[in-house]
Amino acid sequence: MRLDKFLAHTGFGTRKETKDLLKKKAVEVNGVCVKDGKFQVKPVVDQVAVYGEVVAYQEFIYLMLHKPQGVVSATIDNVNPTVIDLLTPAEQNFEPFPVGRLDKDTEGLLILTNDGVLAHELLSPKKHVAKRYQATIDGIVTQEDMDTFKKGIVLSDGYQCQPAELEIVSVMPDEGTSSIFVTIHEGKFHQVKRMFEACGKKVVYLKRVAMGLLELDPTLPLGKYRPLTQEELNLLKGID
Repeated sequence: MRLDKFLAHTGFGTRKETKDLLKKKAVEVNGVCVKDGKFQVKPVVDQVAVYGEVVAYQEFIYLMLHKPQGVVSATIDNVNPTVIDLLTPAEQNFEPFPVGRLDKDTEGLLILTNDGVLAHELLSPKKHVAKRYQATIDGIVTQEDMDTFKKGIVLSDGYQCQPAELEIVSVMPDEGTSSIFVTIHEGKFHQVKRMFEACGKKVVYLKRVAMGLLELDPTLPLGKYRPLTQEELNLLKGID
């Protein structure tokens, strides 16, 4: 790995800022001053120090984001703000990406990481990782809908979804709306919305509250994020 990238990954600023450190002769590799940002280092082998302090290298970053509406689940977008735009430059230096996606108007749990192996495990169709959502539905959700979800909804394009668990929290007959939880085990485009459309109903609010065994931290404000704890990371990595 290039030395300037190593420094950026360990919180010493952008590539431009790390060049200033190198010019000031503040960086040593194995006790030898290095001024060339292209110098190759082995993070788990070489000892890098800045102003005499040994730098601890972190390869991966794992963040829990409480995604707000109006932000897209992408690394780059020419029109809308992305979830990456919510991060500090230091965290952006790790080049994280969203694990899966939430629609622009959907809130809730989104994992950001640069660990491609973990992302693949969580998104692989073979793994059937559960995604649990809280939703408000325009329409009265019934026991019949619950049974249909359990059998597997057939979407308008003919695709048959895997069995899903639909739970009715409350029904407001006067307003003609319902509050529900739904758990799906795949991630087709606009899947939850399309499943309810197939039942003649419309999702008016959608929030992901869990992915696999990991639940959204109820104390995490909308639009904010934090690193996963080791226990939470273990929950994700323990998914079969």
